[in-house]
Amino acid sequence: MTTRSSNLSAQTPRRPSLPERAISRRLSALSTTTAATTGGQASTTQHGLTEEIEEIKRYEDFTTIDWVQDAAQEQLRRRARRKHNAGVFELRGSLGWRRRLEDTYDAGQAWIVVTLVGAAIGLNAGFLNIITEWLSDIKLGYCTTAFYLNENFCCWGDEKGCPEWHHWSSFWPFNYLLYLLFSTVFALASASLVKSFAPYAAGSGISEIKCIIAGFVMKGFLGFWTLLIKSICLPLAIASGLSVGKEGPSVHYAVCTGNVISKFFSKYKRNAAKTREILSACAAAGVAVAFGSPIGGVLFSLEEMSSYFPLKTMWRSYFCALVATAVLAAMNPFWTGQLVMFEVRYDRSWHFFEIIFFIFIGIFGGLYGAFVMKWNLRAQAFRKKYLSKYAILEATLLAAGTAILCFPNMFLRIDMTESMEILFLECEAGRDYDGLCEAKNRWRMALSLAFATVMRTFLVIISYGCKVPAGIFVPSMAVGASFGRMVGILVQALHEAFPHAKFFAACKPDVDCITPGTYAFLGAAAALSGIMQITVSVVVIMFELTGALTYILPTMIVVGVTKAVSERFGKGGIADRMIWFNGFPFLDNKEEHTFGVPVSQVMTSEVTSLPSSGITLKAVEQLMAQNKYQGFPVVEDRTSKILIGYIGRTELRYAIDRTKKESFVSSNAKCFFTQPPASAAQRPAVTAPPVTFDAIEDASGQQSVDFSRFIDPVPLAVHPRLPLETVMELFKKMGPRVILVEYRGRLAGLVTVKDCLKYQFKVEAQDTSTHDPALEIRQEKLWGLMNHGADWLADKVLRISGGRIKLSGGRASNFLESRAEDPRDQFTPIVPSPGHDILDGTEDVDQGVELQSRRWIQ
Repeated sequence: MTTRSSNLSAQTPRRPSLPERAISRRLSALSTTTAATTGGQASTTQHGLTEEIEEIKRYEDFTTIDWVQDAAQEQLRRRARRKHNAGVFELRGSLGWRRRLEDTYDAGQAWIVVTLVGAAIGLNAGFLNIITEWLSDIKLGYCTTAFYLNENFCCWGDEKGCPEWHHWSSFWPFNYLLYLLFSTVFALASASLVKSFAPYAAGSGISEIKCIIAGFVMKGFLGFWTLLIKSICLPLAIASGLSVGKEGPSVHYAVCTGNVISKFFSKYKRNAAKTREILSACAAAGVAVAFGSPIGGVLFSLEEMSSYFPLKTMWRSYFCALVATAVLAAMNPFWTGQLVMFEVRYDRSWHFFEIIFFIFIGIFGGLYGAFVMKWNLRAQAFRKKYLSKYAILEATLLAAGTAILCFPNMFLRIDMTESMEILFLECEAGRDYDGLCEAKNRWRMALSLAFATVMRTFLVIISYGCKVPAGIFVPSMAVGASFGRMVGILVQALHEAFPHAKFFAACKPDVDCITPGTYAFLGAAAALSGIMQITVSVVVIMFELTGALTYILPTMIVVGVTKAVSERFGKGGIADRMIWFNGFPFLDNKEEHTFGVPVSQVMTSEVTSLPSSGITLKAVEQLMAQNKYQGFPVVEDRTSKILIGYIGRTELRYAIDRTKKESFVSSNAKCFFTQPPASAAQRPAVTAPPVTFDAIEDASGQQSVDFSRFIDPVPLAVHPRLPLETVMELFKKMGPRVILVEYRGRLAGLVTVKDCLKYQFKVEAQDTSTHDPALEIRQEKLWGLMNHGADWLADKVLRISGGRIKLSGGRASNFLESRAEDPRDQFTPIVPSPGHDILDGTEDVDQGVELQSRRWIQ
């Protein structure tokens, strides 16, 4: 491996010798090559060109950031800033001190941004917690002393209720009807706002944020409107009773907060590398305020979110999480000093014979994660194919169906965080919920918890992915908590049935031996680890929730067993599976591959290239109009294919527009991507007067255009026999947008991230549910049954109402039919295709999605 870099002085790029062609690490020509001038003026001119091109690139959607170019451009900015500040410190007076203050401010911008972002995240989380609790309780009753108080605040200090809190009616069917009505209205409002103002606010957002931090550009996903609508609709979605959580969306709105605030600071406005440090810190803060776990949030960002996590990012992530949790604690949204509702403290220990039951809970967590991921992806495929136009109707009907199914069950009726708080608690004097701790109700409670586990699992599968803010952390933890509590109750019953058995010899006679609440706690950890396939961060989060050092070992055992079982059914959690399902170009740096093939088997051989000289400006514009490739290799000529460099589509478009703007250029002008000879730069003499308008245009104007300063003369290139695993490591560690393949100085092809992913899925034979013929037939039958049922219901309502109510063809149906589609629905899973129909082996272009998405970006 060799390193080649271009000189600061303008010159024709030298073609390296053959030994230098094995693999080359090069710096961008935009940051190191200038035009025909030298000295400070040339550097200033080149810096201005780079800034203008970067301003254009800010509006390119669904492309990937070239981290190699981004680092080189940052070096150019620093060099220009040093030259601008040269000699300032030698000045005496106000100007010198002002410059020093400016430099100090520039150095401290990172900590200012992190502090502001952490405080904003904490404030937002506190208000959302208060609003969510009130909306969840208003479905069941109201406070007579103050309507704006939820049940806990209304009956402060009385855990068994109080006369000030009234149910809507003493007639339970009326309460059932109001519960259903509130749930439906909340879901309708949430889905409508998401559809109308910010489609990107739907879903969890964790999988997209992972790709954005890795370098994938999704304009508007972290914008202000997404932040606002996500913050408004999240309490509505949670209060609707849908089996969705707020922890995943908490990460999304936290990262949105960091992105919005950081754009007010020049240091982060155009520097993608600096911005992703802030985004990683915000992801940690989002988890910290969701679970009250600042250290767990940092570890979650390290383990799950960030593909690049240096030491300074870890420190800033910790500080941002610290500020966010401190602000949340100062707000004290629950008036208990707790950061989350289900925070508990255990003062009892555990026994070694319980490890058998802990392992059983860990096995359940692994099976739960594998089962939910498989069937949720199938539900997502059905939703994308058939229900994308009915997003509002789907969310509304899901909420109504969930309310109908959940109201009769005491554990499904209440909010999931409140149910976990109840299930985690120890059975002590005065701490009971509808007889949960009473021995006479033990079997009834066990059956109720078993039903809640099965029903919640089903609801999670069909609800996660609907077009409202929806997370899967808390629903999965609620499933695990109900299963764990059921196991704890059964173990407690077993101990009471055989108290003198040798198996229970470690139990003391005068102390409660089994604590069912700890089993619920471990079940929640197992389910969370199973669905996300994370380990260390789950252990730390659960430890910070309980503060019990004695339960670290059981938690580690449960999570370890869950991880082992999960990996038997495939690697990657639900966020990784959603990345594949949506077709995002993302290589997980935690995975290791052994393909045993060279990159020549994966690369695209038929590459559209540009000759270094001789091509006309008109031909270049036609080439750009005929395709959407994000860049073109530059070769000496198309016959020899000797590699000269690479030019991006944005740079080429900018160069053409700038040339036309500065001077009149003939459409037949020759384009030079290397320094043209002196004779070519001169305008040729006209020997005969033109006789047509076309001839006048062709004969007049500049006859040659120099694009040499816009190309990258040393792009990243590898040998065709280089192992594919090494190329994938280059994409993961260095982050280039494209890697060229050259053999003895000649262009042989190119490879992108999606080319690697297609080959990976081809070799590993992934279960692509969207291409299963039998599954598609079953989906068609299900869609036919749904249509038949909808038509039957519409006819019945029409007859009963005497023609006054129409469920089809009216204003209501037009409103519920979502004409505004989520731009993410346009993506397709990355699967092997011989024609490379997604990219044709060039850059990250997804079937024109970037054109359709403009209407969402204001």
